[in-house]
Amino acid sequence: MKKGNALALLPFVVFLALFIGSGVITGDFYQFPMIVAIIIAAGISLMMNRKESLATKIEVFTKGAGNPNVMLMVIIFLLAGAFSEVAKGMGAVESTVNLALSVLPENLLMVGIFLIACFISISMGTSMGTIVALAPIGVGISEQTDISLAISMAAVIGGAMFGDNLSFISDTTIASVRTQNTKMKDKFKANFFIVLPAAIMTAILFGVLTAGAEAEVTNESFEFMKMLPYVGVIVAALMGVNVLIVLTGGILFAGIIGLVDGSYNTMQLIQAIGNGVVGMEDLAMLAILISGMVEVIKHNGGIDYLLNLVTSKVNSKKGAQFGIAGLVSLTNLSTANNTIAILIAGPLAKNIADKYNVDPRKSASILDIFSCCFQGLIPYGAQILVAAGVASISPLSILPYSFYPILIGLCGLLAILLDFPKFKESSDEVKAEVEVNEAV
Repeated sequence: MKKGNALALLPFVVFLALFIGSGVITGDFYQFPMIVAIIIAAGISLMMNRKESLATKIEVFTKGAGNPNVMLMVIIFLLAGAFSEVAKGMGAVESTVNLALSVLPENLLMVGIFLIACFISISMGTSMGTIVALAPIGVGISEQTDISLAISMAAVIGGAMFGDNLSFISDTTIASVRTQNTKMKDKFKANFFIVLPAAIMTAILFGVLTAGAEAEVTNESFEFMKMLPYVGVIVAALMGVNVLIVLTGGILFAGIIGLVDGSYNTMQLIQAIGNGVVGMEDLAMLAILISGMVEVIKHNGGIDYLLNLVTSKVNSKKGAQFGIAGLVSLTNLSTANNTIAILIAGPLAKNIADKYNVDPRKSASILDIFSCCFQGLIPYGAQILVAAGVASISPLSILPYSFYPILIGLCGLLAILLDFPKFKESSDEVKAEVEVNEAV
């Protein structure tokens, strides 16, 4: 493995210092625009590594910025904004929220949102899709109760990360299982019992935190027809329909209902779609610029330095597990994408696990748990950005209520310390079984 270069991480440090530091100093996290912070940091990344020509570094940057996964994320952002705006304009949010208020006790609204997000995310396998579907409903509940937007968005994000970590069709689950050469169902069993206490504690915390919530609407003020776009989006997502088709269909469905019931005329509908897209442009640019900067940092040796930093401290079985956790955590903080973090750290984690006899079910669980933990906490990650964008709040305001990501990290650490769960089969036996199945 290449030794790496610690100095290559400087742009990332500058970005955090500008974005978070300015907010701490001024007391206002809107004071220094995040987009300006990332532009400055990206500029610094291009000025570093004088062994490379500027043309080469720009090529590396644009290659990272134009990564197909990033472009897909950008399109999802834009379509999510359009769907959110169109659905809100025709009354879908209001009706859905009022139904929730009429069915759920006021002190269980956030518990309900969290549990619904858990169910949807584990069914459809994507945290982004879950947030897109539920964030507008969370915003609506906050607007019609005294529950803060930050709390409702934290509940949505927490539930979304639950499924991102456990779903059989989640990118992170697939990546962790493949890199550790284990089986999906075995990883799920190990992972589920580690994070279940975190989900239960999160539900309790949201219940306690919002116990005194007061609603300002009546139970009769909802129309089922206006809720159909959200029902359609959720059902289509659970059926495994591509998220782009889901969002496009949701926009059309909400638009047609709005035209039929008089909420929109044709031009108003078009303007609503445009306003929704424009509202997400900053997030789209952030995703592009962050990805480009990360690619330059990787090219300059920053990621290799992190990998070496963690693996050099490993000298025991528990140390190996902590090393794997630290490895994927640092990689996730640097890449702002938990799937990419697992793909980068996974092969090295496999080597560590084999050397210190860590069961592959455990190493796969550790990779997935800690990548989802930090993905749900970084204010420049896609999940928090899109939720904050829908709610029009600072990403940092969500962090104090991000109970689930914090708790799964703590549960992951306890699982390492207590050597939980216990496995009947050895790592070598599991590996042999996998190899036999693959041969068959």
